[in-house]
This record gives sequence, C-alpha cells and structure tokens, in this order.
Amino acid sequence: TGVSGGAVAVIAGVVAITVFLVSAPVIICVLRRNRKRQHLSFNRSAKRPEFHLGQLKWFSLRELQEATEFFSEKNVVGSGGSGRVYKGRLDDGSVVAIKRLKQRRTQGGLQQFQTEVEMVSMAVHRNLLRLRGFCLTPTERLLVYPFMLNGSVRSCLRERPESQAPLDWGVRKRIALGAARGLEYLHDHCNPKIIHRDLKAADILLDENFDAVVGGFGLAKLMDYKDTHVITAVRGTIGHIAPEYLSSGRASEKTDVFGYGIMLLELITGQKAVDIARLANDDDVIVEIIIFLLHLVGQKQDASCNYIKFKYSLETVMSGFLVSHFSFNLVAMLTFQVEGLLKEKKLETLVDSDLQGNYIEEEVEQLMQVALLCTQSTPMGRPKMGEVVRMVEGDGLAERWEDWQKRKMFHQEFNNTHHPNVKWFIPDSTSRILPDELSGPR
Repeated sequence: TGVSGGAVAVIAGVVAITVFLVSAPVIICVLRRNRKRQHLSFNRSAKRPEFHLGQLKWFSLRELQEATEFFSEKNVVGSGGSGRVYKGRLDDGSVVAIKRLKQRRTQGGLQQFQTEVEMVSMAVHRNLLRLRGFCLTPTERLLVYPFMLNGSVRSCLRERPESQAPLDWGVRKRIALGAARGLEYLHDHCNPKIIHRDLKAADILLDENFDAVVGGFGLAKLMDYKDTHVITAVRGTIGHIAPEYLSSGRASEKTDVFGYGIMLLELITGQKAVDIARLANDDDVIVEIIIFLLHLVGQKQDASCNYIKFKYSLETVMSGFLVSHFSFNLVAMLTFQVEGLLKEKKLETLVDSDLQGNYIEEEVEQLMQVALLCTQSTPMGRPKMGEVVRMVEGDGLAERWEDWQKRKMFHQEFNNTHHPNVKWFIPDSTSRILPDELSGPR
C-alpha cells in the first residue's frame, strides 16, 4: 500500500507540473495582451480607475465641483474650442487650473481625452505645463493642472491691469528662451515626438517667477520619429498658421517653428499678429486689404466694383470664406514690413511702447532676426527648434542670418529677371477650407 501511495503521489506531481508548464505561457501571453490593449483601464464596479500612466491622481467629480464652486462662471479663466478652463482650490489649499472638455457624441471626445492624458504625462520638462491629474466619468472629462499665477504672455501684453507693471525686456528675453526650450523638448526628446500645431501667446504661461511654461496641448499631435509630417484637418489660430499647413494640412515641427516666430514678434512688439503690420503704415495696410477685396470682387463677377459688391466681399472675408487666402497674405505682408523696419533700424517703431525705451537694441535686433528666420514661407528654410534655442542664446545667429539674406537676394534677382510682371499671388489650394476647420479645438 505504501508503494502504491508513493506512485500516486509521483504521478500527481508530474501531472501538476506538466499542467503548469503548459498553461503558464498561455496565461502570460493573455496578461501581456491585456496590458498592451489599454493605456487607461478601470473597473466599472469600482469607484476609481486602475490608472497605469505614471503617478497622475484621479480626482473625483465632486472634489472638482467643490473646487470650482460647481464650475461657477466667475471662476472661468479661459476657453477654447475644446472646452473651458476654471480656477479652483482643492481641499489641501492648492490652487489649480481645471480644463473641462466639451462632450462630443463621436468617439473623438474620448480619444482626445486619452491622447491628451498620455501626451502631457509623457512630456516632463521645466518649460512644459505639468498635468497633475484627471477626472473621468460617463458625463465629464476633466484635466487638472497647476495654476500659473502670472497668466500668459497674451494676458500680460494685452490684458494687463494698470496696477501691474509691464514685462521688462529681461523677462521677455527669458520667456523667448524658455518657450523655445519647451518646444525643443516636445520635438526632440519625446518619443513619439509631439507637434503643438497651434502655438500662440495665450499658450505661453508664466509661473511665479515669470518663467515660460508651454501649455495648450489640446491641439497637439503625436508623431513617430520616422514621419516627417502628418496630414490633419487644419486647426489653429489665424495669423499663427504656417502657409504649408494652411494650404495642405501638412503639419510638422516646422509648423511649430512658424508659430513660435509669430509669438516672438508679438512678445517684442506687444501687438497681435494681425495688428503688427499696422506699425509700418496704416494706409498701406488698408490699401492692401482693399486690393485683396477688389480681387475677390473680380473673381465673383466681371462687372464694375460698387458698394454692394465691396460690402459682400468684406462680409465674405470676415465670415471665413477664403479666409485662408487672407491670412496667408496678411502674414506675408507682416513679415515683409517687419523686415523692412529692421533694415531701416526703426526699432522704436517695432518695440512695445510699454518698455519706454528700456531695452538693448542689439538684443532686440537679434530676436527680430530669429523671428523672421522662423516665419519663412517654406518649412525647409526654417530652423529646427534646437537651432532656435542656440540662436536665442546667441550662438550661430549671425551666420544663419547672413546666409538667408544672400539666398533672398538671389531669389529676388531671379524673379525680377524671369518674372518681372508678377506683383500679387494668392494660392488656390485652400479655397475650400471652412472657418470651423481653421478655428477648431483649442
């Protein structure tokens, strides 16, 4: 009996080991597959999710409702196509900015939320807005960020109360460098790399030390390193959209470089992108706009121009139809006039009057040169953000600027020789872009 009992034990052990060896790989494969399938998963029977993206905190909806006084209008500090931003105070006393995303009937709303959570949690840099946590319910999607005490570049330039001192030149130069470093990190140190696509002054936030923090990732696009560009619906802010993105929907790192250049011009001048051209000569700008409107009238009808047609053309432009044409030419005119004033050494015309002459002319000229290099019409001509950082730091700018001037002179001489009668050009490739595509989620 003892022998037979031992044999049974041996057989049972062998069977158990065999079953384990056969089933273990299957179990491991299933676990790995489930882990890869979802970045953000939660147990529907539980109150909180099993979150697998770093150390981000899950906030309850009740907690964020109480922090914002149930999303009171008086706590709204910003809004855009993707939702509103509220100022809130948590139970621990910390002040936060809570982005309440709009609810959408399509799957895009959830995808947008997941993309933004993944993206912002991966991008960790002193000049990038850090995501503190989130809230996800069947009816709400919210993101929680640290609150930036000094607002944004836009608010400091154009919405500043009289009691607040203007940004001095040293702070503006530091902002330019910090924003460049933040974008460089998105492009060169994130895998996949991140394209912002809608960089503007309102997206450059300022912390308690007035250091730049790049935010506004609602439009950002993840991009594999092997890709040179991505094709998307055109979304962005008029005056900041790169020509190639406007005309073809092709976004790349150079799209952000263009937006940075426009932001840099705004930082120096204190003006909106669409207003900077007026610094040169108001009459010239009005004439250019009239020429553009007359061109539209000529496209619509062959009859002579009259008040009704002019009014119709003006309403057409303002409503967004063919607004891409108008934006393209306005930005080209802006950079042309800024470069002219720079060559004529009329810095006092360009620099923000709030500075009251308290700036270093050589540094202003250098940052203007960086801005113009970044806003070239072709993406190939623009520097990468890594180069921009070095140029803002004072390394390699003179050589790059001189090379660009030589190339411009060559192209100008070539065009004058071979195309002497070409005076005005309006691209046709964006005539079907609708206004809601241009002003999509921000």
